[in-house]
Amino acid sequence: VQLQASGGGLVQAGGSLRLSCAASGSIVSPNLMAWYRQPPGKQRELVAATATVGSVTNYADFVQGRFTISRDNARNTVYLQMNRLKPEDTAVYYCKLADRRGNFWGQGTQVTVSS
Repeated sequence: VQLQASGGGLVQAGGSLRLSCAASGSIVSPNLMAWYRQPPGKQRELVAATATVGSVTNYADFVQGRFTISRDNARNTVYLQMNRLKPEDTAVYYCKLADRRGNFWGQGTQVTVSS
């Protein structure tokens, strides 16, 4: 499984970005696709996740209604719409696909929010 993340960039505080992550290769269901982030000097942390079964979604507390995760199962793609961005959202954002075989990670995309 290969994961290709895109959509990061530099944005001012209060702005928006939409991240995309396309999975390719041997995709099996059910699976869970998620976004993580790693701020400078900190550990990687979960941002949001969505499962194929029941369209269940989960968000980290710091999202506070600002981010929305969605997925297009036909395209094996997961999105993260990020609104009202804050400087503390600055991080490398990674996508992950988890299935019965284990975890697969994308290469990460940089998000920088200026104050």
